[in-house]
Amino acid sequence: MSQTGPLVDALKRALRQHGFTYVDVARALDLSESSVKRLFARKDLTLERLERVCALMQLEMTDLLELVRDAESHITELTETQERELVDTPKLLLVGVLVLSYWPAEDILATFRFGEAELVKLLLRLDRMGVIELLPGNRIKVRLARNFAWRKDGPIQRFFEARMQQQFFQSSFTREGELRLVMFGGLSRRSNELIQQRLRRVAEEFDALVQEDRRLDRRMRTGNSLVLAVRPWEPLLFTELRRIPLPADSPYARMRGSPPRTAPAPK
Repeated sequence: MSQTGPLVDALKRALRQHGFTYVDVARALDLSESSVKRLFARKDLTLERLERVCALMQLEMTDLLELVRDAESHITELTETQERELVDTPKLLLVGVLVLSYWPAEDILATFRFGEAELVKLLLRLDRMGVIELLPGNRIKVRLARNFAWRKDGPIQRFFEARMQQQFFQSSFTREGELRLVMFGGLSRRSNELIQQRLRRVAEEFDALVQEDRRLDRRMRTGNSLVLAVRPWEPLLFTELRRIPLPADSPYARMRGSPPRTAPAPK
């Protein structure tokens, strides 16, 4: 990767946050959209072009360098022990979720039953974990990287599955601000991979909007949860009606928590 790689990565994040597309960049650089995509894919923009894209967003190069420094100093994943600490301490988990949604300390104190001394202790624990940096005056700076993710099958994900997943889906998803899409169809492995890539981009867009909206007054923001999922899966009801037993290596026979199922012999 060229030495401009981290700068280009930061530039892409900034473009998403400011709502600019490759088409906008192409106009600013007097290039075709396909040429811009190749430059970004190769991470090989000249300093002059970096400056011109920054000017498009009304940013200075120093702002871009600050984004690079922030990304390098942020953590991408907590340890198993740290996630367990969050799960085992409900108040710590609550404060962790709130600070990740950019709640200031004064709003946490005004909204939840915490004394100031208790909240500071919890914030200091999050500081030691690397989740935040607690600044003078109880100001909070989030220290997680943009590509931060909870551990796969880690304590947080298991906590969601056991305690929150059912609650989340106990809705008709017909009220304002709600949407649920349930789709069925046969996909090749390649198409499944493409869908996963696009879901990841949706997750990146969600995070970019969270970053952008954190500048708004907290009263203008409400907590939102986004769950993205795709997998080779068949309802157990359907599996039990199959005439031919599923192969042992079938993805439908490897549903988490269930042994491979075979259909009863037709009578």
